Amino acid sequence: MNYEAGAMRGNVAKKQQEPKAASAPTPRPYRIEEQIGYMLRRAHQRASAIFQTTIGDPNITPTQYSSMVKLDEYRELSQNLLGRLVGMDKATMQGVVRRLKDRKLVELLINGPAVSRETLKPLNGAEQRQLLELLSRLS
Repeated sequence: MNYEAGAMRGNVAKKQQEPKAASAPTPRPYRIEEQIGYMLRRAHQRASAIFQTTIGDPNITPTQYSSMVKLDEYRELSQNLLGRLVGMDKATMQGVVRRLKDRKLVELLINGPAVSRETLKPLNGAEQRQLLELLSRLS
């Protein structure tokens, strides 16, 4: 038994002395704050809050505002084309147009540039242009 005990101790000692194989680097922990979806959602929340406080009517939606801008730009559009220009389906577009007519909201058009300026304010001019260019490639 002494031989066996000595042999076992010898094997343990050998294992402790053998160099360990290089282990793979520990992967970085997944951080939700660093993910594109999270960052876009937070940026959207910020932009929406700025829109609501700056546009001049707390009851107008960004989609309604976009529709008004396109109607002002083109003067006459079918609801189908208007929906495509603002990224909305035809059924939803009909309701938006009806609500815009009922509420006479066209005077809010002048506040739109202020919303964009405030939303992009933390960035310098080059960063603003770069962000807008990159976002246009994602949409």
